[in-house]
Amino acid sequence: MISATFRFYAGLNDFLPEACRQHAQRRSFNDRPAVKDPIEALGVPHPEVGRVVVDGRAVGLDYRLEDGDRVAVYPEFATLDPGDEGRLRPPPPEAFLLDVHLGALARRLRLLGIDTAYANDLDDPQLVQRAQDEVRILLTRDRKLLCHGALVHGAWLRATDPELQVAEVLGRFSTPLEPFSRCLSCNGRLIEVDMARVAKRLPDHVRRTAPRVVRCALCDQLYWPGSHHTRLRARVDRYLAWRSA
Repeated sequence: MISATFRFYAGLNDFLPEACRQHAQRRSFNDRPAVKDPIEALGVPHPEVGRVVVDGRAVGLDYRLEDGDRVAVYPEFATLDPGDEGRLRPPPPEAFLLDVHLGALARRLRLLGIDTAYANDLDDPQLVQRAQDEVRILLTRDRKLLCHGALVHGAWLRATDPELQVAEVLGRFSTPLEPFSRCLSCNGRLIEVDMARVAKRLPDHVRRTAPRVVRCALCDQLYWPGSHHTRLRARVDRYLAWRSA
């Protein structure tokens, strides 16, 4: 039998029982497990882990524990590059996949021009497979989903309110923003269109007053600066302020 001591830092404590937060935990094992297994057994999904240090040395999630190891576990930090030695996975992509519970967040991220896929008809293995196939970060409120062994990039959102979730994503990921460049319905890219070519699809007042019309390259939906644009612009400005804060 061997034993090791684990200490979790920063936001990883959110996954732990309150009595176990912010201090070291000693655990015993009958064999020498890979460090990933006890980390997840203690409640922290592996995609949330950005760096593992054992007795001052950065290791991978496949590191086999030795008796007496002191294991420090750190989250992913958007502003901290651990270098190749401490990297557990490739750098995060700039695209997301959201599960069934995050539809409202999907529209808000698309408003900011973030490549955001949304799936409400896939089971857990299918979600993980799509995230892998399309090289996306899987966002979810389901901690168990993040423990799927094949998942590389994923994050558990603490907030339940969509506005707070936006703030969480912007604070955690450095994804570039390009407001008003994606379709809110399907995530397709918006492209400029000659108004004369789509005139029959536009209301009379839009043909007379709209300065420009854009079209979704995927679903063909048309967009123009209507009465709702002021409200959306204010929302975007609020989100941009969160990013720069």
